[in-house]
Amino acid sequence: MFRLFRSKFVAALSLLSMVLATGVLGFHFISGYSWVDAFYMTIITVTTVGYGEVLPLDHQSKLFAISLIVISVFVFAYSISVITEYIISRNPVERLKLKKVKKQLEDMQDHVIICGYGRNGKQAADRLMRHKKPFVVVERNKELIERYEGDIIFIEGDANEDDTLEKAKISKASSIIIAMPSDSANLFTVLTARQMNEKIHIISRASQESTVKKLKFAGANHVIMPDKIGGDHMASLLVAPDLVEFIDNLSVEGENTINLEEVSMANLPSQYWGKTIIELDLRRQTGCNVIGFKPEKGDYVINPEATTVLSESCKIIVLGRPEQIKKLNTLFDIKEAF
Repeated sequence: MFRLFRSKFVAALSLLSMVLATGVLGFHFISGYSWVDAFYMTIITVTTVGYGEVLPLDHQSKLFAISLIVISVFVFAYSISVITEYIISRNPVERLKLKKVKKQLEDMQDHVIICGYGRNGKQAADRLMRHKKPFVVVERNKELIERYEGDIIFIEGDANEDDTLEKAKISKASSIIIAMPSDSANLFTVLTARQMNEKIHIISRASQESTVKKLKFAGANHVIMPDKIGGDHMASLLVAPDLVEFIDNLSVEGENTINLEEVSMANLPSQYWGKTIIELDLRRQTGCNVIGFKPEKGDYVINPEATTVLSESCKIIVLGRPEQIKKLNTLFDIKEAF
């Protein structure tokens, strides 16, 4: 469609140029005007402003002027309609925005795609921004996009459609968060995402418990029910209020408040690979404690044994005060994994 508008736009400009050139040449050679006077006569003739002639016109010149007026009326009418249609249908600001988004997406690698910018999608985006993790948001509500666009990269479209996910560079993405309000839409998007990228990590939102198994069967790695989590948390405040308060005080974000850190051994210097937890000696060197261990294949082990061997592919969960976590990152030169 854009190519059609562009070709019509070029054609309109060409016709206008031809009319002006014909007028200048005609008044110069037929009426004997100078080039400046010929250009002046052409402009007042095609625009029909009604100014007087520079010099009296003979019969031949009058016939030429009449022909020029008739032709220019049709050409100007056509050109104005085409130019107006071109400007309205292709806003220059929108073109610049699309070009900027396309350039940003081309540079992305191992990014996260967030489908839906509702309450859950916005929370996910805020967390990823705090961790400086690159991401792109797919949202179909244009008003919502215009309200929040800025530092966030938005793609307007339906996450259920292959073309939309292709624009989000799903083939290069590491993870996708599907947080739309409809379980059926989430299910279809999980199927589409898994088909387009077999290795992508999929996290999906669910409203109904009956949908959880379906989403996992469709290919979701994790399924979250926000309402259930909220209800469990409120009930826990009654059952074990002090314990929940302690857990709430644990933070995994912010430079001055973080006291839980997930460390991938792959992000530590190779000299630490193959050592046991006790040989790593985190407690003495940093004050931090290893409270969790996860091998390459398997579930997390809570409070692992000190003799647990730390391979390159495993991960550990470290607990400490903010200054201890900072010392850990500085001492071991840990690369940011998230």
